Amino acid sequence: MKADAHPTHLLVLPRLRVQNANAISSPLTHGFPSMSAFLGLMWALERKAVAAGIDCISFNAIGAVSHGWQEQTTEGGFVKAFRLTRNPVDKDGSTAAIVEEGRIHLDVSLVLALSADDWSAERREADVAAIAELVAGMRVAGGTVMPSDHVVQRRRKPWLVDLTGDSEVRRNKFRDACVRLLPGSALVSRDDLLDQRLDVLKLGNASATRLDAWLSLSRIEWRYDEGANKGQGAWQSDRSKGDGWIVPIPVGYGALSPLQAPGSVPNARDASTPFRFVESLYSMGEWIGLHRLRSPSQLLWYADSRPDDGLYRCRNDYTPPRSETQD
Repeated sequence: MKADAHPTHLLVLPRLRVQNANAISSPLTHGFPSMSAFLGLMWALERKAVAAGIDCISFNAIGAVSHGWQEQTTEGGFVKAFRLTRNPVDKDGSTAAIVEEGRIHLDVSLVLALSADDWSAERREADVAAIAELVAGMRVAGGTVMPSDHVVQRRRKPWLVDLTGDSEVRRNKFRDACVRLLPGSALVSRDDLLDQRLDVLKLGNASATRLDAWLSLSRIEWRYDEGANKGQGAWQSDRSKGDGWIVPIPVGYGALSPLQAPGSVPNARDASTPFRFVESLYSMGEWIGLHRLRSPSQLLWYADSRPDDGLYRCRNDYTPPRSETQD
């Protein structure tokens, strides 16, 4: 879904309780699941919806709003470890060779961008209920969607945002939807921060790379400033007030090999689809409050696949306010 594309509806699945989602979002990052996991959920949901007879709509993009999380790690100290379960033993009493992943519990709302040319009002309610029922039986980033009691279920009933009006109507309806989802934070793309940090690093090191910029943004660097007079120094970090909640994130995959013919690679998961070896791609993201979003495109993530260039990326069209880019 490009920045100039306008979905006809937003389907909001509010306050899903997801247990034991995959907390290892890539080989180098952990915490909130990667957006590729949510895009995978969207594509799987679209296939299930078509199989269920809901073929009048298409799924274009997805946004995730986090209301809370609990990563399953040990507490205390500077070094944390994932809490892993005791695996069953083999016949000889040794531990089974199971590589267990880190887990995280999520309280998340999903926002799906839908396009429908002919979706009657009578059919919408039934289709939305059917889609919610499908999601309840699916895995979200490897986690299980937990059922709710009747009182909570009424508050978490899915709803639609109609975006078929003019730009002013769409903007107001989107703002109302954001208010209904508060309190919550949305993960948006901040590719621009990499370029800014790279320019800063090159002032001191002309050979600095985008990897250096990514690693620099992924950590908080502290230095001791002695000040004008001795005894009046203080520790200062490279993050200033107002920088936001910046996090390193995976944003898709880059090709390591040419496309292989379907079935030509042994043990591939799907023998009917071309195969390619890939590695993770990384960028920066920012968690921001929903009240700061100005349009659906700033919330939603979509796939940008360029097989000829070997790129399979998740993209988001968030742009910071002009005051942020000038600072």
